[in-house]
Amino acid sequence: MVPEKPLSDMYQLYACGDLSKKDFEGSVFKYLLDNFELYHVFGGNWERWNEFLSWLYPRLARVIDLYRDLGSSFDVYIKSLVYNAAKEYRNRETEHSITEYVCWRAKAEELMLRETEPEYLESKKEISIPDDINSRQILILLLKSYFFVSDEFVKRVAKTIGMEHGQLRSMIDELKRRRSEQEADILALRERLHCQYYRCLSYQKRMNSAQSGTYYHEKMKGRFERAKKRYSTMKKRLSGMRMSASNRMIAEVMGIPHGTVDSGLFALKNHLAPP
Repeated sequence: MVPEKPLSDMYQLYACGDLSKKDFEGSVFKYLLDNFELYHVFGGNWERWNEFLSWLYPRLARVIDLYRDLGSSFDVYIKSLVYNAAKEYRNRETEHSITEYVCWRAKAEELMLRETEPEYLESKKEISIPDDINSRQILILLLKSYFFVSDEFVKRVAKTIGMEHGQLRSMIDELKRRRSEQEADILALRERLHCQYYRCLSYQKRMNSAQSGTYYHEKMKGRFERAKKRYSTMKKRLSGMRMSASNRMIAEVMGIPHGTVDSGLFALKNHLAPP
């Protein structure tokens, strides 16, 4: 004959010291695992029930300590726990699903907008400098395009402008080092942007699910507006971050004034512009 209150009977054994806490936790877990049909959760999906119990098990110790016999049996207590925990578990699943959706959507949009970096086509022709273009302008142009040139090309440019290859190489290496730092900053900001996008979506869904005019609705509305404003600020900041070497960065590497780089590139632009 099956006991009417099997969990309560087990609890009495535990309370009397005839069952250790570890064995009691294991017995409760096994009972829940074997009696899935009694709780009517997860639409009869046993696999989800099994995953849910694995998530719930670490919490059983605290739940057992919190139980007080105040008129409700331990069976009723555990049943109430299962229903409340299942609701929390489904909410967590929903939040996780939203997070995955937001991240993948953001990644997809990022890949769609990402431009393919140009490839440098190696040429064996000798480099010649027109009379109205000086060596410094050529150096500035090379540093501006440092990420897309081969080492062999750098050697030929160094020879053409009368500069040591090692010195030019060290300038390019410094720009690459700064690029790596910039890549790390951009990656970190993108991750924070993804999280902020999730917050906006989460606050908006909570706001829309609450009754208009209630305290909770207004609270979520305020959080949503602040989160949206911060998201716009972060997105604007990200759009202004560039991987290419700035004129100021090139000036620092060359050890010349910023204005000299600006004027050199302006002169090259005018010279190379179509008539």
